[in-house]
Amino acid sequence: MEYKDYYKILGLERSASADDVRKAYRKLAMQYHPDRNPGNKQAEEKFKDINEAYQVLSDPQKKARYDQLGSAYSNWQQRGGRPGDFDWSQWFGGGGPGGNVRVEYGDLNDLFGEEGMFSDFFRSIFGGTGGAQTATRTRQAPAYQQAVMITLEEAYRGTTRALQTNGRRIEVRIPAGVKTGSKVRVAGAGPEGLDLYLIVDVAEDSRFQREGDDLRTAVTIDVFTAILGGEVKVETLEGKVTLKIPAGTQPDQVFRLAGRGMPRLKSAQKGDLFVRVKVKIPKNLSSKQRALLEEAARHKSA
Repeated sequence: MEYKDYYKILGLERSASADDVRKAYRKLAMQYHPDRNPGNKQAEEKFKDINEAYQVLSDPQKKARYDQLGSAYSNWQQRGGRPGDFDWSQWFGGGGPGGNVRVEYGDLNDLFGEEGMFSDFFRSIFGGTGGAQTATRTRQAPAYQQAVMITLEEAYRGTTRALQTNGRRIEVRIPAGVKTGSKVRVAGAGPEGLDLYLIVDVAEDSRFQREGDDLRTAVTIDVFTAILGGEVKVETLEGKVTLKIPAGTQPDQVFRLAGRGMPRLKSAQKGDLFVRVKVKIPKNLSSKQRALLEEAARHKSA
């Protein structure tokens, strides 16, 4: 069996923090997500590897076991071990050095596509392959969990994800207003008819910063609009709207657009959109513009 380097898959050093792991996963998952690469089998396999690496490195218990295995495998290689000769048996199913590991994922090889979401390496080490699973299952937390990444727009409108489970395909509705860390329960969708929980991760958006149910964005106006007043188009998650700029608007002044933020879960209400105004100072003025500004400056000092 081939050893999988989860740190390398996410482009991380072994000293990476939990925040480093999450950021790397978000970036790569968005890049290789099947919805962005329809029909691209290579991207699909890469996405599976990224997801698998995240499942291990984001879970302190699994990460500790994986790091222990990695250290043993590295030492074995340094002693001149040949490919294919490493003794995997002591690591199968959660046993081996360091004692048993409590596994909360169970056998997910029939979920998220008929070929399985996890590799033989993952299922052998963390349970659920060939009868080798010896780890105990806890009922104190959701028994089966799966991370799912969605865009901010999907979180705004709500979205669906297709799951292949227990020989059938089901559409799971993710409601509008979910945040990173929100859990979506899919009753009976896990192995043995147990529940499956989708753990939502909302990707960052270059246009908006989310703060709870509110959004923040920025818009640039020219100095003449700031002085005299006018209008500017502002992008929202429902399309562009017109924002009236009053005369004398200052740089970094913030305007509130009520009800233009994120939907609140289980509510018809929405948060607000806060727009920070940036004022662009022209580098080159026409002779007429310069003359008018100089005239205004003389009147100011008079």
